[in-house]
Amino acid sequence: MPIPREDGVSGVPTRRILRVAIPALGTLAADPLLSLVDTAFVGRLGTTELAALGVDSAIFGFAFVLFNFLAYATTPMVAGARGAGRFDEAGRIVQRAMVLAVIIGVALTAVLVIGARLLVTGMQAAPEVVEPAVSYLRIRALGLPAVLLITASNGAYRGFEDTRTPLLVALAVNLVNLVLDPILIFVAGLGIEGAAWASMAAQWLGAALFLTLLRVRAGREQWPVERATLSGLVPFLRTGWLLIVRTGLLVGSLTAATAVAARVGTRQVAAHQVLSQVWFLLAMIVDAIAIAAQTLVASLLGAGARHEAKALTGRLLRWGGWLGVALGVAVFLGREWLGVAFTADRAVRASIAEVAPIAALMQPAAAVLFVLDGVFIGTLSVRLLARSTFAGSLAVLVVLGVTLGLDLGLAGVWWAITAMVLARLAVLGRAYAANPLSG
Repeated sequence: MPIPREDGVSGVPTRRILRVAIPALGTLAADPLLSLVDTAFVGRLGTTELAALGVDSAIFGFAFVLFNFLAYATTPMVAGARGAGRFDEAGRIVQRAMVLAVIIGVALTAVLVIGARLLVTGMQAAPEVVEPAVSYLRIRALGLPAVLLITASNGAYRGFEDTRTPLLVALAVNLVNLVLDPILIFVAGLGIEGAAWASMAAQWLGAALFLTLLRVRAGREQWPVERATLSGLVPFLRTGWLLIVRTGLLVGSLTAATAVAARVGTRQVAAHQVLSQVWFLLAMIVDAIAIAAQTLVASLLGAGARHEAKALTGRLLRWGGWLGVALGVAVFLGREWLGVAFTADRAVRASIAEVAPIAALMQPAAAVLFVLDGVFIGTLSVRLLARSTFAGSLAVLVVLGVTLGLDLGLAGVWWAITAMVLARLAVLGRAYAANPLSG
């Protein structure tokens, strides 16, 4: 059923947008807490254990980002079906997403358990780090099906326009991990393996909570139960491989930027790490609007309310632009203080303050880009997203090459990241201007 126009502008009340965006921001912020808690407790065991955790976090982080398409694909599919009033089809989509999460999760678990030593040594881990890293990796790998079930469930609940439930589940997962970590690490004397068992147990609890809640919803809405078939999974696989390509290009581009920063010097790569983490945090804030775009645009299009979807998109892009300006001003004004929170090294602080204006200048464009990402994920325009990321990867590599050739230092690295953002924005912006909400 088309959404009635309630505010004379977009047809979508502000409270409906915020009801999706604000809890989504909380969930985005809660997710990294699990790794942060592990880091805090494992750090008390010693440098070797902390280094092992760092190696494993990189491996897990890559696996998680690569298969995050389970959330990105599920959200617009579910929202579109429900917007059109096809609740039975939405139920089928959720069930297929869960099946695919289990299949991929089990396969990944097998790969990590069997290939743990090869993966850890491939990360150039020091000899004394290898054994604790392998032990931790094999235990945490047992939780990968749960992690992917949680990922798919997050996508489903976003499609329901319910981001409060994922926030509550994320808080429960973090609370259990916070309680189990000191018990298993120190009281039970399991060391770094205790941290792995705690995280794995907390993630399975989160998966169990989601499955229970989804079962209740399925009963209430009378979802049909269907046997999983390859044909039913094809839409996810068709969308997923393009999103994996997109993610791989993004990760590769940012990794290349870090590698060039490391080549410039130790002080510069340290400053780059700080600025990168700040940039990711700011991106997380804007991602809350992007998630609202994914959900609400898909829902409106499913309901046949294309005019309202276009108006909402313009509104969210304006929100993103102004938020980007505010974040950019904050980074610029706080450039002298950014380093204080992360390092006592005055040289590193100076490098951060020197390059921060580039990161600040980029923020408005980056914010609009992230919202456009959400819009086109909402329309499942994955080929367009892949093309834009390919353009961004070319741009970053070209500018990084110039940076090395002309010895532009860390500033050149951040101009390369800016070029990536602008190239991606140019592709998506052109597509949006030519035909809004069409990939």
